[in-house]
Amino acid sequence: MQLLSIFDLTTAEIEAIVEQAHVLKVARRAGSRVSTDLTGKSLALIFEKPSTRTRISFELAMRELSGFVLSLSWQELQLGRGERLRETAKVFSSYVDAVMIRAKQHATVEEFAAHASIPVINGLTDLEHPCQILADLQTMREYKQQLKGLQVAWIGDGNNVCNSLIGGAALTGMGMRVACPRGYEPAQPIVQRAAELGCELLITTKPEEAARDADVLYTDVWVSMGDEAEREQRLRDLHRYQLNESLVRHAKDDAIIMHCMPVHVGEEMTESVLNSAQSVIFEQAENRLHAQKALLLHLLAATG
Repeated sequence: MQLLSIFDLTTAEIEAIVEQAHVLKVARRAGSRVSTDLTGKSLALIFEKPSTRTRISFELAMRELSGFVLSLSWQELQLGRGERLRETAKVFSSYVDAVMIRAKQHATVEEFAAHASIPVINGLTDLEHPCQILADLQTMREYKQQLKGLQVAWIGDGNNVCNSLIGGAALTGMGMRVACPRGYEPAQPIVQRAAELGCELLITTKPEEAARDADVLYTDVWVSMGDEAEREQRLRDLHRYQLNESLVRHAKDDAIIMHCMPVHVGEEMTESVLNSAQSVIFEQAENRLHAQKALLLHLLAATG
């Protein structure tokens, strides 16, 4: 099985992963070990892009499940000298039990997976970030007790995280509203797939419309990795889409505030909102570890 897109999971699989992630979290906080581990299993992490939470959470997840992990940068491999993905994928398939790739282009992960005979996990591409969304869904359920029926408001750039969150909403019965400037909309194939699944999805240029009566307010950086050359233009285009106290007042009183991090305080989010009582951002970041564990168990525990 591959996890290249959030749509690679069924609703039942997402629910199982989210539930197990919560159980693992409770056990870890109590100082207990899980009854299922990955002794004898190995995971390779390949990073074409920098990472904090993805790298730490996957490394710790595999180690705490008694597996072995290798973290490798693109330039450390022969990929950095022009070796083709297909040969690299075949070699890795003979060495390790799974590979996670954090890549610039989604096509890179797709090509690697096409030539691999082991599970391949998308650790972030320009199109999707499914691992982030598993942790996000865990966080939402922990704070709201359920996912179905929640209204999620995305404010800002309709980027890779937004794309995967739309898929997560569609698969779990949540409604979603995306507020972004024209030209910053989420990927149309993602929108179309969500519509086919019956997702209640609104895309608007008005942040207040998206935030109105929302259960969850979510934002991300305005300048993602790879977009640095467009920084000044993006800051101008997105300045109206800041998650601030004024916008928060349009959501429900008990709405939670989310951000996948890193946060650029003063741009997409204010300091007061980041550190408000409604913010669950740091719990959300912690849940990356637990969701990663549950995902690895889902992919590897039954492979013998």
